[in-house]
Amino acid sequence: MVFFIVLLYFLYVSFHFGWKYGIVITLLTWSFFVLCTPIADAGLLLDFPLRVLLGIRMIKSEMAVWAFAITLNIFFLTFNPEVYNTTVLLQLFYHILTTPSYWIIIVLSAIGTFLSIHFGDELLDVIFHRDRIKYFTHKELYELIVFLTIILLVIALYEMVLDQLGIRIL
Repeated sequence: MVFFIVLLYFLYVSFHFGWKYGIVITLLTWSFFVLCTPIADAGLLLDFPLRVLLGIRMIKSEMAVWAFAITLNIFFLTFNPEVYNTTVLLQLFYHILTTPSYWIIIVLSAIGTFLSIHFGDELLDVIFHRDRIKYFTHKELYELIVFLTIILLVIALYEMVLDQLGIRIL
């Protein structure tokens, strides 16, 4: 389902900007969701299937996803920064990437993403009950507090960024 949504988005932006820019815009939009949301976006597309099919721990594949997303943005920020002016979402992303005080969004997103991936890996380890030491130590309440705190901080930071850009959602 998630892959289908990404494919539809690619078709939409390709129709408006051409297929070459469509690929770039789709990849940069995907990288926005990887780097700026505190959930494992790539987990549904890559991490979980790789874990189930090949046994690769989700934390390892998510680190590769983050490395690719960061490299992709360094490349386009260096050689083709005007691509970030194509959509409102990419304009916001450009503002986050080029304003050091907003890098906290990426840091909080990394914490949330890797915590969720870590606990996801542990849930898949349920067959080996003894491998779930951290899960039994932290319990659900700790996980809930951490995730809610990160999500609320990210929402507050996004509100600040959008306010500075003069964008009103409601």
